[in-house]
Amino acid sequence: MGLYHRAAEPAKTLSYGDQRRLEIARALALKPQVLLLDEPAAGMNPSEKQVLCELIRDLRQQFQLTVLLIEHHVPLVMELCDRIAVLNFGELIALGNPATVRNDPAVIEAYLGGEA
Repeated sequence: MGLYHRAAEPAKTLSYGDQRRLEIARALALKPQVLLLDEPAAGMNPSEKQVLCELIRDLRQQFQLTVLLIEHHVPLVMELCDRIAVLNFGELIALGNPATVRNDPAVIEAYLGGEA
């Protein structure tokens, strides 16, 4: 997780990105089959988001994990996910691969405010 050099430091003194990686490390310590990440990119700058994306991809492969990602940062979702479910006010409006979801008229209407 890239935190070994900070092992002696209290978690509260870590940067926001390091705290997020520590949270993921704690979850992985339980050897899960499914890893649920709720808004892991919230509050991160673009370079931190890219590093996070690469980390999640690597962890998924290394630990043979299913990752359930709840995220509003669309570029991260499109880059990372094989299958996407889009909700609008709690209702499922699209389900499929990134290309299918990106071009779905209901998604375009709900999130871009226009017609497909």
